[in-house]
Amino acid sequence: MIFRRLTAAALSTALAFSPSFVAGDVAGNDLPDFGDSSGSLISPTQEVALGEAFMRSVRAQTKLITDPVINDYIVQLGQRLVASSDAPNYPFTFFVVNNPAVNAFAGPGGYIGIHTGLILTARSESELAGVMAHEIAHVTQRHLLRAYESANQMSLPTAAGMIAAILLGVATGSTQAGIAGVTAVQAGNIQRQLNFTRANEKEADRIGIQTLARSGIDPYGMPSFFERLHQSTRLYGNNVPEFLSTHPITTNRIAESMSRAEQYGRSKERDTLEFRLTRTRLEVMESDNPQETLREYRALTKKQSSGPADRYGLALASWRANAKDAAVKQLHELMKDDPDRVLYRVTMAQLLMDNGQTQEALKLYKDTLSLYPGDLTVGQYYVAALIEAGKAGKARDQVLKMLRHKQARTAPIYELWAKASSISGPAWETNVASAEVYYLYGNLRFAIDQLQQALDHKGLSEYEQARIRARLQEFRQLTAANEHK
Repeated sequence: MIFRRLTAAALSTALAFSPSFVAGDVAGNDLPDFGDSSGSLISPTQEVALGEAFMRSVRAQTKLITDPVINDYIVQLGQRLVASSDAPNYPFTFFVVNNPAVNAFAGPGGYIGIHTGLILTARSESELAGVMAHEIAHVTQRHLLRAYESANQMSLPTAAGMIAAILLGVATGSTQAGIAGVTAVQAGNIQRQLNFTRANEKEADRIGIQTLARSGIDPYGMPSFFERLHQSTRLYGNNVPEFLSTHPITTNRIAESMSRAEQYGRSKERDTLEFRLTRTRLEVMESDNPQETLREYRALTKKQSSGPADRYGLALASWRANAKDAAVKQLHELMKDDPDRVLYRVTMAQLLMDNGQTQEALKLYKDTLSLYPGDLTVGQYYVAALIEAGKAGKARDQVLKMLRHKQARTAPIYELWAKASSISGPAWETNVASAEVYYLYGNLRFAIDQLQQALDHKGLSEYEQARIRARLQEFRQLTAANEHK
């Protein structure tokens, strides 16, 4: 089948070009084989290839949250859950979709999308974790296999693009977006097979609650969130939350999940400061009315029950409303009580940069990296600040250190590498970094063009030429395979 012929070339592109290859990276052959409903196998290589292509399609079709703090929180929470799941070694990837719909979804290859609307609707970390654990269970229990089976009848880019469009289209109300070139019958088949059965949902609830309990997170988080959504449906009218459309919730299902949670009992950890701070940051950043948001947080901080998250929200809201002195004052107070918290430090450094206090900001970033060596969130902000401060050479050195780690090989960090090297560095590096950005967004033609330009530069060592040519060959192989769709 066409999809099966594409995977060898596709998998080779999964290893992003970087200063050094990380030998410990998870490869397709490290994953187990899984059977589909027809008895044939979807190999690890095929699943990795489909997942990579799916994520490229997601990036091309929707807007993702790029804020390092928010992404890092979701990734850390996801990894904590995965570590306590039935597949702790499975290479899950968590990302945040900038969409107000209350939704989350599981894609091929362990790619879990969390909507901003879900984060803002959850009242505690246990509620958010409950939905994430549910989606993780859909992957570990192989509930997407029926969709994989149909995808085998198509080319890799068509299958990945269709799955991404349908999962994202659920939130936009347009399930046909981005799936031109395939028949309505094919689209309908994939759509139906992405809709989980009642048995799937029941199993995902059971396994997800087990994962919550194993993680030390309150297992009641899942049923309580389901119950709250179910009770609020009368307020939505025809605008039912997307999560309810894709994961129908009944009173029986709520009762069963509550009974499951009772078997484990209450956990001490229902909420965390990290969740409240992240949720607050997202709420303030996504606000369309900074002045109104500032008034709301001023009111919240006057309440006896107010805590650090409310004060942090006031600092951010003050900054967005151009009351910078008030923002600095709030952050200083927060840092007195909790001086080593990364979020406070990077926010203060950002504010200092915005105030023109460049040297103070750079010192704070550098000191924070000394406290947390290798922290990618701090590193990403630091590199951006160095570039803005006219220290592109240092920025390039820092980003190259970061790219030694697989987790750093993201579009935003490759973009920083391209920007830093365009100012201070070999010109070919700009082309190579740009090629990786284009690849991650699914534009192979532009990626190939950038690598060809890189080879045209003089002064490349034989090793550098060989690496670029190898990557160029991978992109060309994938392009050729895609043209057979």
